[in-house]
Amino acid sequence: MGHDTDTQFKLVGFSNFVRTNPRSDRFNVNRFHHIEFWCTDATNCALRFSWGLGMPMVAKSDLSTGNQTHASYLLRSGDLSFLFTAPYSPTLADPARPNSTASIPTFDHSASRAFSAKHGLGVRAIAIQVQDAELAFNASVSHGAKSSAQPILLDNRVTIAEVHLYGDVVLRYISYKDPAAQLSDPNPDSWFLPGFEPVPASFPLDFGLRRLDHAVGNVDNLSAAVEYVKGFTGFHEFAEFTAEDVGTSESGLNSVVLASNEETVLLPMNEPVYGTKRKSQIQTYLEHNEGAGVQHLALVSGDIFRTLREMRQRSGIGGFEFMPSPPPTYYGNLKKRAGDVLTDEQINECEELGILVDRDDQGTLLQIFTKPVGDRPTIFVEIIQRVGCMLKNEEGKVYQKGGCGGFGKGNFSELFKSIEEYEKTLEARQIVESAAA
Repeated sequence: MGHDTDTQFKLVGFSNFVRTNPRSDRFNVNRFHHIEFWCTDATNCALRFSWGLGMPMVAKSDLSTGNQTHASYLLRSGDLSFLFTAPYSPTLADPARPNSTASIPTFDHSASRAFSAKHGLGVRAIAIQVQDAELAFNASVSHGAKSSAQPILLDNRVTIAEVHLYGDVVLRYISYKDPAAQLSDPNPDSWFLPGFEPVPASFPLDFGLRRLDHAVGNVDNLSAAVEYVKGFTGFHEFAEFTAEDVGTSESGLNSVVLASNEETVLLPMNEPVYGTKRKSQIQTYLEHNEGAGVQHLALVSGDIFRTLREMRQRSGIGGFEFMPSPPPTYYGNLKKRAGDVLTDEQINECEELGILVDRDDQGTLLQIFTKPVGDRPTIFVEIIQRVGCMLKNEEGKVYQKGGCGGFGKGNFSELFKSIEEYEKTLEARQIVESAAA
């Protein structure tokens, strides 16, 4: 069984873990709302991700809209929303009311600058839409969450609040007084946040990405992080993996996935394992990120083959690079493992595009990982497609069960091997340069 908050934290491993859903959320959770990146130049970061992921820029809040506090640009594809925010000079602000022109009232000049200096490009906020952000904040703080920003009502329509998640990352709660109106209104001032204005589409851009599946954090101490987040959210354990489940002979990790009641908001967390032949990639992340933070974002595609063809066309010309593909033997065995779900043509496409395939007792997962997206070997992106687990809700609407196909347990070792090979190329370069010196 999973562990109880009243007993000592102990991982039991993938095989021994029994999945249960106690529906224990402390507040009503709807969905992932957006991910906010803090950076030093929001324009270039947003355009790079837009080009690389096929996510058009749909809204902005900057000098042109009257925001003299920060520049923020919103990318959106389906239900997937990425926000890129960078500070303007604090000398532009009114000292008496430093955030008076900000569209994101929780923005902080000094915190933003310190974040970028410490972590480089990274995720500041994982935002989830809840029924009542003030209630979610109060429930969280009363159950041990550290407050980051008290609830603020914007334009008498939207409430925003934040609590600390791990490292310098916050969990942001957003709720709307009238969610139905918010969904039907084309103006981002309504469906996103007041103060944002639409950006006219310059050309059609869509690689098939539809939503955020999960946001993964790397932490120093998994036990403490899980108990903290589980304690204030009420989220339940959806899956867990130990070094024996997912490592290679050279390095490893421990991991726990926390999930909301509907299992649509998934928050996995990893910790490094020590004493292995090589330093754990999680430890490498923690060193380069100077602490805990978001390791990767898993983006759901409606057609992973189309998404990957588009993304690979842009690799090397402003898009994202991918981790090395597994050897041909991996795809030679794939027909045995997934031939009942994937056609021969799809298996060939997986090999051509470097897509990994895994499955659990319920469904199948197709996945691929980019190399780190910035200068540091820290945050990267995962593209996934889940196959199977289709259910019907009370209204008769068909939907896919959260986490269908698992989290690629069978591919962890392949991912680790590819990261190890990538790290070895960096180490080899350092050795050559040291010898030359």
